[in-house]
Amino acid sequence: MIPRVRHLVAAALSSALLIVPAFTGIAHAAVAPSKVYAVPLAKTLTDVKRVADYWRPDRLQKTDLSTPATPGSGSAASATSSGAAASVTVKRTTAAAGVSPALPRKGTAANTIGKVFFRFGEKEYWCSAAAVAAKNRSVVATAGHCAYDSRTAKPADYWIFVPNPEPNGNAPEGIYVGASISLHEDWSGKGDYDYDYAFVTVHRGFAWVAKDGGYVMRDIGRLQDNVGGLGLELNKKPGTYTVTAFGYPAGQQPDGSHPYDGKTLQKCLPGNTRFTVAPGRDLQKGVELTPCDFSPGASGGPWVIAYDDNRRLGSLGGVNSLTWNRDAKGRYDSVSAPYFDTTTGEVYRRAAGLSTLSNVT
Repeated sequence: MIPRVRHLVAAALSSALLIVPAFTGIAHAAVAPSKVYAVPLAKTLTDVKRVADYWRPDRLQKTDLSTPATPGSGSAASATSSGAAASVTVKRTTAAAGVSPALPRKGTAANTIGKVFFRFGEKEYWCSAAAVAAKNRSVVATAGHCAYDSRTAKPADYWIFVPNPEPNGNAPEGIYVGASISLHEDWSGKGDYDYDYAFVTVHRGFAWVAKDGGYVMRDIGRLQDNVGGLGLELNKKPGTYTVTAFGYPAGQQPDGSHPYDGKTLQKCLPGNTRFTVAPGRDLQKGVELTPCDFSPGASGGPWVIAYDDNRRLGSLGGVNSLTWNRDAKGRYDSVSAPYFDTTTGEVYRRAAGLSTLSNVT
């Protein structure tokens, strides 16, 4: 879920009016080379098959019973990963460069947007996400709190991306197991909402194929080859562009209503952007989109600049992070994302440079 905003802080489980001065710019200071926090997930074929076996078709058909994730959703129970996390440095000289969107190898339209499913402890959660064009053709962008619980310093387990999921739980574009999470160290270390984003490198996809009364995995290739990838825009000044936000909202609105069921992709029509802050969440350089009535479930969904309805492509300029109820009425009225800058590019470049298994079956 996207955590809601209450009074002068952003809170995960309540909603009310937030009134703060408009943020008109980003303070510039001497910046040391940023460090990317790298967290391995499924490293070996055995790891991939363990995750795949958990998300068999019968479980995927019941994922509407899972809970949209919030920063407060994580369990103190230990999640597992296949290696130790580490901080790595990426050259800033290349990190600021943008990325062009890419069509899939076959077809004239992409299917980049979907859902991620995972566990924190013993409980299942889900969020929204999107494929991003990358040299390894294997990168998914989502919110930081949809991949790593900064409260317990634990990564998600059993993490998968399902692009273009059907309402009945089918995965027509395949299932992609997470190989490694790339985060900014200030999300993993202190839950700073300026860095509530994650780029997850995924393994080649697979499809479940019925055989002898059961199911077997069939390798279907790399994510970008199958669904395409959004481009990436960095260092764009809010107010100079419009953006279309996407996601799978499902949760309750402030008035108690549930206008969305989380099974159908929704979008907020192209709207204006502006800087915003939420001191209680350490958000000093957020970007707010108005109007948008997204609710829990839309976390991690992409903000797409120059979205092309025919090609279903554009460039990623943010991910859903916080919802706002500024007018204190019955529906949320805006959503915010972390500002995508050169530091974001460093995190992305690390995810885009990783290699994965050559086959997952």
